[in-house]
Amino acid sequence: MNEQTPSEPTTGPGRTRQSAIYRRGTLGQVPRVPTHPDELESRARKAMSERAWAYVAGGAGAGATVSANRAAFDRWQVVPRMLHGTTTRDLRTEVLGTQLAAPVMLAPVGAADLVSPGSDVAIARGAAAAGTPYVFSTQGCVPMEETAVVMGDVPWWYQLYWSVDEGLVDSLIGRAEAAGAKALVVTLDTTMLGWRTRDLDLGSLPFTQGIGIAQYTSDPRFMEIVRERVAVAGDTPSPLAGARGAEKVVAAASGARTLVRQARRHPGGTRDNLRSPEPRAAVETFLDIYSNPGLSWGHIETLRSRTRLPVLLKGILHPDDAQRAFDSGMDGVVVSNHGGRQVDRSIASLDALVAVRERVGPDPVVLLDSGVRSGADVFVALALGADATLLGRPHIYGLALDGADGVQAVVEDVVAELDLTMGLAGAASLADIRSGGFVERRTT
Repeated sequence: MNEQTPSEPTTGPGRTRQSAIYRRGTLGQVPRVPTHPDELESRARKAMSERAWAYVAGGAGAGATVSANRAAFDRWQVVPRMLHGTTTRDLRTEVLGTQLAAPVMLAPVGAADLVSPGSDVAIARGAAAAGTPYVFSTQGCVPMEETAVVMGDVPWWYQLYWSVDEGLVDSLIGRAEAAGAKALVVTLDTTMLGWRTRDLDLGSLPFTQGIGIAQYTSDPRFMEIVRERVAVAGDTPSPLAGARGAEKVVAAASGARTLVRQARRHPGGTRDNLRSPEPRAAVETFLDIYSNPGLSWGHIETLRSRTRLPVLLKGILHPDDAQRAFDSGMDGVVVSNHGGRQVDRSIASLDALVAVRERVGPDPVVLLDSGVRSGADVFVALALGADATLLGRPHIYGLALDGADGVQAVVEDVVAELDLTMGLAGAASLADIRSGGFVERRTT
């Protein structure tokens, strides 16, 4: 506990945010982005298309892992301490050389143009306005170089999906370094897409429409592979060959719409792209090579010679894997089950965090992703061993409701609640949260 001499209360991000909202309330203005996590989700669902909602909110299988992530937080309670005299809070921290104003970063979310056009740039603009680092997705909708410009001086990290083409892996890493990424986050848990029932029931995969492949179509190595594919394909039969009658008419109309969407997403003019086989070939190439089902520790151990950036492995859930990551020279791990989107009935990320931290000890960098919705959640995660947390779906919900301003609002609300929770519980710093015994497991 950090005891302080009582003094005049100071204004932190929590009270500042409260004051701004209440002052607008006197003028009859209520927040465009709800502060309650459930209301935020509910309003965002109404703002999204059916396909966008399925992709963003859906989980693997019956959704047990999505539920487990929330149930894990519900098993822990904050125990505030009284008469502590704490009037100021320091939310700042540093993770692998990246300065954070608060222990919150925006998680990578692919294909977010399903929610709002120009999503990556809007998210970056909101993150930068909130002073919050953003982990760019490999499945982004805008080339990383363009998104990096919007971040300005606010640091960003790059998430890597490991392709079956090693040249592409090196190209993406090199581009991230050149564009100013401060760390590389290698996602391990998506060597194949999970059984995502909401998307499956709609027959909806955004990548087939060219959504979420902009990091690839802007990459020279990827486009080299695409052009090789076009050259080899030659006079490949139409995918409608063999279809008959009405089936052929319906399929042709649907296929035409898909080709137009692919053409619009592909670099260059839509009219020229409609005459070119490249947009369709790019989608097909992406689906073939974007991730490597054979990814192994052998691949990971090559990273130290392939990048100068700090490297974190995302998707760690077992303590043995966390230990091996650090034994292999990695700089950090992100405990994550991909927001429940990959394996149904997976262990909750928060439960895994406790076991991972116990195994690796207090010093290695361990971040938490999956299930975080509020500042109180961040407080619990820090108390259980996280150095910082990644915020996923909530910032996308903010994007759906109010674009970049919505992203900023969600981040500022989460940080505000964290600040107020610290003040009310008696924690003056993040170190206090980790050492002060502020959480306990629910007994019933």
